[in-house]
Amino acid sequence: MPMLIKSSGGRFDLIEDPFTHVGDEQSVPPGDVIISLTRFQSEGEALLSESRAVGVRLESHEEVEALAYDLPQLSVVALAFPKFGDGRAYSYARLLRERFGFKGEVRAVGDVLREQAGFMVRCGFDAFEPADGSTVEDWERAARRFRHVYQRSTDGRPPAFVERGG
Repeated sequence: MPMLIKSSGGRFDLIEDPFTHVGDEQSVPPGDVIISLTRFQSEGEALLSESRAVGVRLESHEEVEALAYDLPQLSVVALAFPKFGDGRAYSYARLLRERFGFKGEVRAVGDVLREQAGFMVRCGFDAFEPADGSTVEDWERAARRFRHVYQRSTDGRPPAFVERGG
């Protein structure tokens, strides 16, 4: 089974990924799956009725609002980073957590680098498929690199101006 870095309560762990990523042209295997938004829109109801955990991979050009109605039934939303400089997935993660109240796993997939760990955690990501071969220890260090933050986010950390009493 592929491995996944999972964050919970400020701690990072390496776990076996219980989900299988399934491409649009592949047949759906038994067990828990992550499928594209297009496939979910055509086959999602049937897959959910099979009492399996279902996740959706959302590409950066797709709108997170397309999942709003179905979020309570989803176990994972995998947000794709087509390249490390494309930040739309950060906004999508925050929308999932704050606007839509999604309690399931928000996973970073694609060109995911450990240098992004702190920002990803702040925006609501809690699972990561690193593309750079980084370890759990690398992710822990990167996520804790900066003591002060300058904006409010889903992690609840107070911005520097609040810490200073201003």
